[in-house]
Amino acid sequence: MTGIHESSMIYEAADGSELPMLVFEPAGGRQPAAGVVLFHGGALRKGSADELTPHCRQLALRGIFAVSAGYRLLDQGAMGIVDCVADVRRAIERFGGLAASRGLGASRLASGGSSAGGHLALVAAMTNHEAPCPAVEPGVAAVVALNPPVDLLAFSPERQQWIEEDIGVAAGRAIDYSPIEFVRPGNPPMLIQHGTDDKVVPIDQVRRFRDVMVQVGNECVLLEHERAEHAFHYPGPGGHFDAVIDATAEFLLERLAAG
Repeated sequence: MTGIHESSMIYEAADGSELPMLVFEPAGGRQPAAGVVLFHGGALRKGSADELTPHCRQLALRGIFAVSAGYRLLDQGAMGIVDCVADVRRAIERFGGLAASRGLGASRLASGGSSAGGHLALVAAMTNHEAPCPAVEPGVAAVVALNPPVDLLAFSPERQQWIEEDIGVAAGRAIDYSPIEFVRPGNPPMLIQHGTDDKVVPIDQVRRFRDVMVQVGNECVLLEHERAEHAFHYPGPGGHFDAVIDATAEFLLERLAAG
């Protein structure tokens, strides 16, 4: 695509296996103004880095160094969500090195993603490496998430039990991966875009997350896309893709370009 340069590489997962990173950046020697690494959705069991290629291309056209990274999936190398989070942390670290080689320091870098990928980015940004407790340093300067689960305890007890069994955590420990539980002053600025008709992650839980973030003095912008369902943000007849990209680019450039 004119105006951007595309490449691909691999990074080493937490278990030493190889995972993909798809790289999109302004072409022609243009210096990127900010950077973001994105993680795909798919309930931790399916999906690939290719799914966010359209998003990364458009962000690169707007002057953003954009990377889409894979992570091990459940029953495909990952034994549980702890492995997925570990890979996301490794990907963010590798992304930081790539960004530095393009003149982007840590204060100009963000993470994010779609659905389960957005959830993983939030968990990685809000918790420590070693234990499920609030992070002293978030590791990124901002987070941009599309229809992410943010309050795992908002689901019914039966649904919580299913989630715990599915993602490989002990009974009653969904709380360890519920972003709303790790809201503290100093969380990075966040942009969340969500559909008002999302049946997978009801928007009420995202509104509560936004409110708790704001109450403790953090910035959390929630853009609600009317009548949009889960995974509303892909190109297609839904018509939300352009608005999603415009809002994401504006947020990243305003928060990070001067970092």
